[in-house]
Amino acid sequence: MDHVTEIKAACAAGVAVLTALWGWFGWVIVLFVACMVVDYLTGTMAAMYAGSWSSSTACKGILHKLGCIVVVAVAGAADLLLGMMLAHLPGITLPFEYTVLICPVVVIWYILTELGSIIENAVALGAPCPKWLAGVVDAAKDAVEETGSKILPQSEGDEDT
Repeated sequence: MDHVTEIKAACAAGVAVLTALWGWFGWVIVLFVACMVVDYLTGTMAAMYAGSWSSSTACKGILHKLGCIVVVAVAGAADLLLGMMLAHLPGITLPFEYTVLICPVVVIWYILTELGSIIENAVALGAPCPKWLAGVVDAAKDAVEETGSKILPQSEGDEDT
């Protein structure tokens, strides 16, 4: 096998494992990772195009992406913990009906954030973009934010963080 075939086989195996383990959510994770990669690459190209690329900014971008991955891992751990707690500890209830929802909502929010950034990078590279496209992405992100807020509504007097 040549290296390209090996890489294709490894990618296909990784996607198959995600799908087997997580079903549709595995595809969401694949999309999240792909969007992060495309955003980083288009951001790098846009900075080079503008003549403002720097290694420290590139490093900060990678650290930002790693931070996003950590937040997704925390959301996944919270989903897992809440599910186990509700299933195995008698008498523990939550003030809302729980389904495994936290991690998918967080990942979808990040995907929409990445898509918005990719649009900005493409425009910075000179690509024409319909004005409504960024608006659609922003509206979808707002809808996901609202859905996430409904998971545990804030009490009166609480302020957004």
